[in-house]
Amino acid sequence: MTMTTAEADKILSANFAPWVLELGLSVQSVEGPRAVLRLPWSDGLAREGGALSGQALMAAADTATVIAVSAARGSYGPMTTVQQSTSFQRAVIGSDVLIEAVVTKLGRRMAFADIAMTSEASGDIAARASTVYALLG
Repeated sequence: MTMTTAEADKILSANFAPWVLELGLSVQSVEGPRAVLRLPWSDGLAREGGALSGQALMAAADTATVIAVSAARGSYGPMTTVQQSTSFQRAVIGSDVLIEAVVTKLGRRMAFADIAMTSEASGDIAARASTVYALLG
């Protein structure tokens, strides 16, 4: 069963805390075990010096993983983050960020994903993350 972007957006709006929704994330594409979300630039997410905050990028990566895992499973089910490791490579200033999450292993109880966060303006990787999720239902 293929998940549509509209179905993925519904998962996003129905299952995340209000502060996560305030990031303005939107699902750009969903294909198999892969999801791409857009984190729109906002001065409110910038830290001193004008760069996008790492916390916003980490929350976006975590959120994109839920969408990718849901797509890989064919529907949303309860899950929780077990581990997330993020490496920041360059600052993002004044640009939307595309968050691509790819499920690398989907088991019955655990899921693993790699995430690339790319500045849309430059096409450069801003950060990479890896996540591990426990599948609860």
